[in-house]
Amino acid sequence: MPRVHTSIDIKAPVKKVFSYIEDPKNAPEWLQSMMEVKDVTGTGKGAHYKWAWKMAGIRLNGETERTEDIPNKRIVDKSKGAIQSTWTYNLEPHGDMTHLDLDVDYTIPIPVVGKVAEKFVLRLNEREAEMDAQNLKDRLESEKT
Repeated sequence: MPRVHTSIDIKAPVKKVFSYIEDPKNAPEWLQSMMEVKDVTGTGKGAHYKWAWKMAGIRLNGETERTEDIPNKRIVDKSKGAIQSTWTYNLEPHGDMTHLDLDVDYTIPIPVVGKVAEKFVLRLNEREAEMDAQNLKDRLESEKT
């Protein structure tokens, strides 16, 4: 199973960063491949939502359940559907800054993207994770606390 890891320091309090990430409705604002989030139910552990994701130009649909939610520390989301993945967000406060580690373990839908494109998609996902983290940083640092 491929894994993408990225980390970033965000000049915002951990509570603000956690609260923003915890709300799945915010995902399309900072995850460039997240096309839509809908049918959000619940909050915290057990929250559930449906999504549409674009991978290598192909629309993929699925749903996510939050399996872990430790306020201001950790979120774990498990997705199923066209892509099976586990997103793990670990947050650490450092004064008025937050260090975020994001790990995404996922399966590439080979029948969809093709075996030849697998390595390309892996590299694309790694670069995209770095850009997504930067999008999150830019968005939260530009908002007033």
